[in-house]
Amino acid sequence: MKTVRAILSKGSDDFGAWLEDLKGVYGAGDTPSEALKSLRESMALYLKHNADSPAWLKNGSYKMRYKFDAESILNYYKGIFTNAALERITGINQKQIQHYASGIKKPRPEQLKKIETASKKLDTESIAVALWISECQLKLGCGYDKS
Repeated sequence: MKTVRAILSKGSDDFGAWLEDLKGVYGAGDTPSEALKSLRESMALYLKHNADSPAWLKNGSYKMRYKFDAESILNYYKGIFTNAALERITGINQKQIQHYASGIKKPRPEQLKKIETASKKLDTESIAVALWISECQLKLGCGYDKS
């Protein structure tokens, strides 16, 4: 299975997304989620109109890895968490988070590391929760009221 890296960044007007491994495939949107959705639609159009599409795209044997810039990842999470929650998760004060998310300031390497660490921790925890819920559903237990 091929790992395909999608790059997402904030432009002056919107968010843009593109693939490192497939030139000519781009997405854009007002939010990071819209840009990634647009990128997936662009991949489908590329596959439909290009007979020489790579095998991994033709047979769907790939997984996406995302690379966000700081502004984009904070805007992505902004739709899920408040700045207060992001402060608790990252250890960076809300005002600074807002400056990074709006592009007013760029985070120093130490701050970028905090954002990256928090993002990875959230991903790991959300996967663990999803797996636990799935396991509970299979067992039909875990203290849920089944009525």
